[in-house]
Amino acid sequence: MEQTHQTEEDVNSLEAPDTAPDSATPGAPPSSGAPTGTDKNAAAPAPEKKKSKLTARAQGLIAHLNIYILVFALIVVVAIAAVVIAMQRNKKELDVPTLTTQELTQEDLQEINESEAKVGDPKQTLTIESNAIFSGKVLVRDSLDVAGTIRVGGALSLPGLTVGGTSSFDQINANKLSINGDTNVQGILTVQKNVAISGGATFGGPISAPQLTVQSLQINNDLSITRHIDAGGPTPGSSNGSALGGGGTASVSGTDTAGTVTINTGSAPGVGCFVTINFSNKFNATPHVVITPVGSAAAALNYYINRSAASFSICTTNPAPAGQNFSFDYIALD
Repeated sequence: MEQTHQTEEDVNSLEAPDTAPDSATPGAPPSSGAPTGTDKNAAAPAPEKKKSKLTARAQGLIAHLNIYILVFALIVVVAIAAVVIAMQRNKKELDVPTLTTQELTQEDLQEINESEAKVGDPKQTLTIESNAIFSGKVLVRDSLDVAGTIRVGGALSLPGLTVGGTSSFDQINANKLSINGDTNVQGILTVQKNVAISGGATFGGPISAPQLTVQSLQINNDLSITRHIDAGGPTPGSSNGSALGGGGTASVSGTDTAGTVTINTGSAPGVGCFVTINFSNKFNATPHVVITPVGSAAAALNYYINRSAASFSICTTNPAPAGQNFSFDYIALD
């Protein structure tokens, strides 16, 4: 029994050490610590000992509860973070547009064809990030600005084309081409129809043409002709002179530039002019006329010419034989 009492005091001294000083009063003799048989109040501290045990158990339970609360709070925080991350992922997935396709019936197409749909207004901008394919026609009623390259797989029809920079074309088919500035052609220029040049033209190389028609030709250097000169133009007119005699005739074949005069004398030819050749187009000044007799009969005549810007005459100083035929070739150059 004494051993048991000693253990309870040891426990009391560990769990409630502060209670011992409070039970002593000042001036009282120190207690021996051993209970006596005559002290009835010696067993009074037993309920306080039990209360101290309950307090210790409560504190231990509270300590365990605090650990559980911390673990539960950590679990709640982790769960909230997982929910937030899942919501952010769902939001990103919702931001991606989903394209749905729907087949249009013939009635739907007819309804679209008979109506006109408008998207936005001129103050708004329609941005298409993806590629777009138009199976039908595309009409742009205002200006079209293209920042990238334009590729046309088929024919390109442009009522008007203005190119501000350098352009490269493999082939251009134009019904009417108007060029206001300089034009540099590096290759061969082939023109199937006429070319009308209102101003001057300068060619650094040879010009090859099956036929060249010019109103005025000025040559600053030597003229080299490898073929014949064919002087074209209308045939000039003629008028008979008194040297032909009675019933005599004269005719001309050729042009203003070159030709042949044929003379047939009549009866009693005289001196003077056989024939006068009237130019179809007058020269700017009196031309240089050269005549050559054809045959000895014509050469035997004392022939000469009279000339002006409008005509020239073949004449003789001695009467020609009656009933004879004479010919003269002529060249007239300004």
